[in-house]
Amino acid sequence: MNTNRSLIRRSAAVAAAGTAVLVLAACGSSGDSSAGHDGHTSQSPTASASVQAAQGQRNTADVAFAKGMIPHHRQAVDMAGLAPARAESAEVKQLAEEIKKAQGPEIKTLSGWLTSWGEPVPAEGAADHSAHGTAGMMTAEEMGELKSASGKAFDIAFMEMMIKHHEGAVAMAKAEKAEGAFPEAKVMADAIITSQTAEIARMNGLLGKN
Repeated sequence: MNTNRSLIRRSAAVAAAGTAVLVLAACGSSGDSSAGHDGHTSQSPTASASVQAAQGQRNTADVAFAKGMIPHHRQAVDMAGLAPARAESAEVKQLAEEIKKAQGPEIKTLSGWLTSWGEPVPAEGAADHSAHGTAGMMTAEEMGELKSASGKAFDIAFMEMMIKHHEGAVAMAKAEKAEGAFPEAKVMADAIITSQTAEIARMNGLLGKN
């Protein structure tokens, strides 16, 4: 009786061991493409592309665009901030408010890109003086004139200066579209070209230049 029980136990153990071997073999040869040769799970093409996008496929043109556009936008926001107390025209006040709402968030986005790329963000109050004249930025003297103006004189000065300012931004955005590599920066550049070209036409209309 004891002999029979012993044989039954041995048979059960052998069967269990065999089953375990089969299970292990099945797992090892499943052909799962997500497992690498060393057993680590590899990233899918989609996941890998997402990581690359997060890291930023940028080039020097993208960095220059962000670094140049931040002080450029800041100055436009400063100019727009003068309108509520100094402008006479409701249209100018409305335009100034739209400029602040559009360019304020873009400054944050541009700053975020530079930070993620390990690049310094231009300090508050800093301006790219090399951009004066070429990117439409106002000199300290021009900003002083605008701050001292009021009423219709402010409206005219604001729009004439902002047209020049916008033309500089459009030129910078076109350079980014042509030379940049970071997809999101190129999308922003396209939006700047579209919106600011429309605002230039709008201001020229208010000035009677259309």
